[in-house]
Amino acid sequence: MPNEEELNAEIDRLRRENEALKKPRGQTSLRVSEKGALSVYGLGRFPVTLYREQWEKLLDMAEDIRQFIQDNSQQLKKKE
Repeated sequence: MPNEEELNAEIDRLRRENEALKKPRGQTSLRVSEKGALSVYGLGRFPVTLYREQWEKLLDMAEDIRQFIQDNSQQLKKKE
């Protein structure tokens, strides 16, 4: 059975989590998941969660992704 200090810590954690969830939609935020991955909130209905190595690999491809978007802009749809 958790002691009073552990319960208070859990209540504080839940309060912070609730406040983070109340942020206006469309605003992005970053969090570390329980498993140690990086989650980006605010891009869609669900967070985008990848581990550090995956984010680094994706970020290294940033110019390639931008060029691909530019080259394929006619086929890609924009969410309005």
